Amino acid sequence: MKNILHYNEGNEATLPGRHLKWIANEKILGAKYLSACIIRVPPGEKVRPAHSHPHGEELIHIIKGSGRVLIDGQVGEVKEGSSILFPKNKVHMLHNTSDLEMKVICFFAPPTSLDNYLFFEEIDFPDV
Repeated sequence: MKNILHYNEGNEATLPGRHLKWIANEKILGAKYLSACIIRVPPGEKVRPAHSHPHGEELIHIIKGSGRVLIDGQVGEVKEGSSILFPKNKVHMLHNTSDLEMKVICFFAPPTSLDNYLFFEEIDFPDV
């Protein structure tokens, strides 16, 4: 059935601080109004660089693991079961502060791709 994708299908990209696999977009499942990916963040890693989405918003849900998020200069703690909204144009970043791999599902509306991100290399979490 063309509306079903199993996680072990498709390719996973290795990017700074994470492994990313797209699970829904126009090419994958024919999704026209959203895109989604799953990321795996190794222990201690930060999803780099800080970035924003100028054309829409992102909702992430922590499937496994714990850490913190940076959203527009503010830091919040996240754990398994947390859902986090990254509003349009807000610079954000995710950090796995645990010693276990973090697994996260990310939803984007309208659909996006890495080509639509704005990157901010100079932004990092504040020192604690």
